[in-house]
Amino acid sequence: MGAGFTGLWTAIYLRQKFPSKQITVVERDVTPAGASARNAGFACFGSPTEILSDVAAMGKEKALQLLNMRFEGLRAIQKIFANGLIDFSVCKGYELLDDPRSVERLPILNEWLYEITGAPVTFCQQDELIPVFGFANTAHLVENRFEGCLHPGKLLNALHQLAVKMNIRFLFATEVRMVEEHPQGIKLFMAKGPGLLAERIVYCTNAFSSRLLPRMDLVPARGQVLLTEPVPGLKFNGTFHYQEGYYYFRNLDNRILLGGARNTSFQTEYTLEPFTTLPIQEALEAFLSTVILPGQRPQITHRWAGIMAMGKEKTPILEQLTDRSFCALRMSGMGVALAPAAGKKIAELMT
Repeated sequence: MGAGFTGLWTAIYLRQKFPSKQITVVERDVTPAGASARNAGFACFGSPTEILSDVAAMGKEKALQLLNMRFEGLRAIQKIFANGLIDFSVCKGYELLDDPRSVERLPILNEWLYEITGAPVTFCQQDELIPVFGFANTAHLVENRFEGCLHPGKLLNALHQLAVKMNIRFLFATEVRMVEEHPQGIKLFMAKGPGLLAERIVYCTNAFSSRLLPRMDLVPARGQVLLTEPVPGLKFNGTFHYQEGYYYFRNLDNRILLGGARNTSFQTEYTLEPFTTLPIQEALEAFLSTVILPGQRPQITHRWAGIMAMGKEKTPILEQLTDRSFCALRMSGMGVALAPAAGKKIAELMT
């Protein structure tokens, strides 16, 4: 259930494990309407302040396991799809920092990440690039040469085409209203049309899971994004984070794609409504004109929102729920990187 990144990767890995089974992906909309088709296209696995925050909240072991899942997920994408097919670019990732204490902890972060990236230095301080990129009101800049960006729509399309080639069937505009498990199988009751019978089911519905799986520890979280007009002489290239990843931006050719600011109004953003709001958009524009392009106010040509799934912690929920049902949920805003690892894990559980 669900034709976003997680549902597609799960179906592909299930086909590899079960070559003779009938596999069908059921999607309630004409196209996936969650975060997969409405994100900012970051191919990242964690900025320094986000990692330090996760270690403090989850403990070092769980935080590093999560980092490894993200890193391996990005490697899986690059292994399966040509960079040009999905506009994948290892353009480097950066974090803008105000607190020198985070910079002081880079050596320990590099030590922790050595087992994941295989590099003695994953994060390096590059303060000299701040004026080169044209930024203001930031004290430090940290570089990660393993991160980059991609085109999420092209990745969705490539995954769909691969799944079709693997004889995976799709039912779009097919909303499941209720699920009943019986000894002979699982019955899916649809909003329209006849029901379906399945031997097993995997819920890959992320933030939209509350109606069918009400007891799950997840809440919807809206992520808002804007895109500027072309900026003449744009100085930077790469993906950038600020404040534990709550602000994120990158260049899209010579435009600026900027998202986040959810930390300025958490309660209003716990919603399934995929619309932009004035307070968040104003916060993004303020960041744009004071930090990214100081003193400039380029015209905004596009605004949109996507719905993520968060919980008490960031680790995805990858579980067997009953004898016949499984779930891959709560990607915590990192679905691009986590979905391949999540799909692989669910296929292993079902085996």
